[in-house]
Amino acid sequence: MAKKIHETPMLDELEKGPWPSFVSGIKRLRDQHPDERIRGIANDLLGQLEHSYETRKGYWKGGTVSVYGYGSGVIPRFSEVGDAFPESREFHTLRVQPPAGNFYTTEMLRQLADSWEKWGSGLVTFHGQTGNIMFIGANTENTQHFFDEINEYGWDLGGAGPCVRTGMSCVGAARCEMSCCNEQRIHRTLLNRFTDDIHRPSLPYKFKFKISGCPNDCVNSIERSDFAIIGIWRDEMKIDQDAVKEFIEKKGRQYVIDNVITRCPTNCMTLTDDDRLIVKDEDCVRCMHCLNVMPKALSPGDDKGVSVLIGGKRTLKIGDLMGTVIVPFMKLETEEDYQKLVELAENAIDFWAENGLEHERIGEMIERIGLVNFLEGIGVEPDPNMVLHPRQTSYVRTDGWDEEAEKWFRRKLEEKQAAAG
Repeated sequence: MAKKIHETPMLDELEKGPWPSFVSGIKRLRDQHPDERIRGIANDLLGQLEHSYETRKGYWKGGTVSVYGYGSGVIPRFSEVGDAFPESREFHTLRVQPPAGNFYTTEMLRQLADSWEKWGSGLVTFHGQTGNIMFIGANTENTQHFFDEINEYGWDLGGAGPCVRTGMSCVGAARCEMSCCNEQRIHRTLLNRFTDDIHRPSLPYKFKFKISGCPNDCVNSIERSDFAIIGIWRDEMKIDQDAVKEFIEKKGRQYVIDNVITRCPTNCMTLTDDDRLIVKDEDCVRCMHCLNVMPKALSPGDDKGVSVLIGGKRTLKIGDLMGTVIVPFMKLETEEDYQKLVELAENAIDFWAENGLEHERIGEMIERIGLVNFLEGIGVEPDPNMVLHPRQTSYVRTDGWDEEAEKWFRRKLEEKQAAAG
């Protein structure tokens, strides 16, 4: 390389631990990549990062960068020390939507890698927190060129800003025996409906869909998504008693007692003297622990569907939230069933868009206005299964309860009569 390599003594320290370092990856691009342009970008990127460590300041600032026809999908980064590190003066990130369940072919990955080395820095993250493929490091001009090229062979940008973000789904039934729904179809159905809302930011803040095929929730939808869809079953868990006995013969009776029976959070399992496993299904909360320990002996029931939870998110205005159950169980078998799911999402987003404050997630809006008002706003009847836990106060005044109940029933009757014409 003709240009002098920046010294990086502080970054070098990050390579000395027991784990792989991102610094080593960028150095490989700087020292070994055949393209001199990419070597130069990696060199100045390391130089700026070292400078940030020395001064304890960040030098990236935002701005506006987009591709034609889109309002999101590009995260702009302009360097405030671009004169000292010109090769990384503009270092924008493009979010590209992955296939449902993250199913790639080698040909797909090679196409993307070739395009990115042609127009970008060569740095890629599989995957970002939202689920996107993160192509990190393109200048403003090449952002459009890269998008045009990958769009020709089928890829699209993901969300960034106050919009519907890229959806995420687990690998599902293709490789998991616990799957209770068609994760990829759900993902694709929602994507087809909300593509415009992904590309054109018009909401109070971001809105994420995530789909998990069973209560193991491998994509952490309950705590990381505004609209979580989790596969579930509502009949009896299936038990292969012969497989239970084989497991006991292999692991020992005490092992099953210590690692399955006593670890059930609701104590719904019993091991009989003749090594039969009895489950009190009405007490089972679908924690999945026993199924994970004994996957050959235990499996989900046959009456499968999904639960829908709304409002999960990480820290923002009011701290972390887990999703609130809006639909305890929904069958997804027919086209009409999938359309009902889409309509539920549309109603939730529309109500939030009209009533949410700026920079407020839907879960924070529900906390502010109350779950009852939200349910009424989206046309969903309250259900006892939505209750997290019963009231803990032993004394509750009931003055006026009958009058309020009459008002509620009267209002509902009037609404039904008005709808009937």
